[in-house]
Amino acid sequence: MTEVKTGKFKVLVSDNLEASGIGILEKEKQIQLDVKTGLPADQLKKIIGEYDAMIVRSATHVSADLIEKAKRLKVIGRAGVGVDNVDVPAATKRGIIVMNTPEGNSISTAEHTVSLMLALNRNIVQAHNSLQRGEWKRSQFTGSELFGKTLGVVGFGRIGREVAKRALGFGMKIIAFDPYLSVEAVKQPEIQVVQDLTKVLKIADYITVHTPLNDDTYHLLDDRAFQIMKKGVRIVNCARGGIIDEEALVRAIQEKKVRGAALDVYEKEPPDTKAALFSMPEVITSPHLGASTEEAQENVAVAVANQVVDALLNRSIRNAVNLPSLDGETYAVLRPWLSLAEKMGLLHTQLFEGNMTELEVKYSGDLTRFALAPLTISVLKGLLTPVCGEVVNFVNAPSLAKERGITVNESKTTQVEDFVNAISVSVKTSKGTNTLLGSLFGNNDLRIVRINEFYVEVIPKGFMLVITNQDKPGVVGAVGTLLGKHRINIAEMTLGRKKEGTYALTVINTDNAIPAEVLRELRALKHIVDAKVVKL
Repeated sequence: MTEVKTGKFKVLVSDNLEASGIGILEKEKQIQLDVKTGLPADQLKKIIGEYDAMIVRSATHVSADLIEKAKRLKVIGRAGVGVDNVDVPAATKRGIIVMNTPEGNSISTAEHTVSLMLALNRNIVQAHNSLQRGEWKRSQFTGSELFGKTLGVVGFGRIGREVAKRALGFGMKIIAFDPYLSVEAVKQPEIQVVQDLTKVLKIADYITVHTPLNDDTYHLLDDRAFQIMKKGVRIVNCARGGIIDEEALVRAIQEKKVRGAALDVYEKEPPDTKAALFSMPEVITSPHLGASTEEAQENVAVAVANQVVDALLNRSIRNAVNLPSLDGETYAVLRPWLSLAEKMGLLHTQLFEGNMTELEVKYSGDLTRFALAPLTISVLKGLLTPVCGEVVNFVNAPSLAKERGITVNESKTTQVEDFVNAISVSVKTSKGTNTLLGSLFGNNDLRIVRINEFYVEVIPKGFMLVITNQDKPGVVGAVGTLLGKHRINIAEMTLGRKKEGTYALTVINTDNAIPAEVLRELRALKHIVDAKVVKL
């Protein structure tokens, strides 16, 4: 990590930032501030080499090319949750801290969700438009009460909980789906927490989604999900476009399965407003306004300004999405281990099922000479990223784990067993306990060397196909043939088995993604017990 030293630091604000944030930066005597918004990429590249830090919102694209030109850059501050406009791996490689402001818009998004639910329930938008046309058609806009109805909250993180809190005030019943949340972690008897989405779909009168968008949640609400729902259900999405299959939603509304929908986010933004969804009277829409309140904008502006100042002046590092706080010398040694630890967490959550209740991380060998808290936090960050999305970072990972009722245990030993230096990650879930063992080979090459009882040499990167199969001749050949048929190239492959003739584990790194239909074909092959796709 680039060492942050005191002195006169130049800070560039390249997107619009509220005056409260600008004021914080201007008051610091050691900060020289430039506000230059709306610059084209080529102009930004010409000047970025002058700056020690930059603050962006969503308009500026901080690409790898831009980072390459940023010779002095130490900190990138994102005023908001998402960092998809920042090339985080490129910044990490250069030792640049990337930080976001994950808590600034929780209340505003929760309130917008409830606002849309109320507007949907009482036909507010439709009635307004009718009256604007000079009509007086009261009978057409008879609404429904929230009192006594069941709200299904899909994803029970901070925003989902804030929505539930407000819905309880309306006298609603709450059923929350979160496959990674232990029931014991929610200490409110009036909230029912389940790990089966079908239970929510069957009984909810209203469904609101609050999950990150990833391979597991893409089109989570699709044709099949809509068929399971109660007739007359209402749908709200203020989370991420793509969680709801918009074409399936149109069909569900046309079939009268869904009575109405309120959307703030879309699969493509800006969306095609000529699409069928936008002409349906049962649908109300807003242009991604979940975080667009004066208070939320103030909160993230103040937060990012303070975070950038504190990082530059060596006071503290908060909400870093890519680097825990370490001195430069220690970071140089632990850097590959930090990457391995995070990837082990990512792999664990994608590979194994069940709500997590306990994490145990064991360290062995020379690694135990160092303070190990940053490594454990890296494991937690990886473990929670598929669950919480962009909200989780190196600072808040422990508190998010605590919120979800996950107990964290850390231990170390100097005894050498299978590998001189290694990290063991065991996670206890409602489905059982699973263990990964990781180590470094050669020139700090990352490897997963054991998955439960199977010894392997997995390169944890990119797209990975993990197959459990009966140890029979021809299985690997059949898998390779099927992948080849679909033009999916195998980059690396490793095999492990318990003993001859029992079960085997095959892990394949591929050059491209494996579509869902190919995964279904793989699972249907003879002797295949299970097949999962992991993305690291």
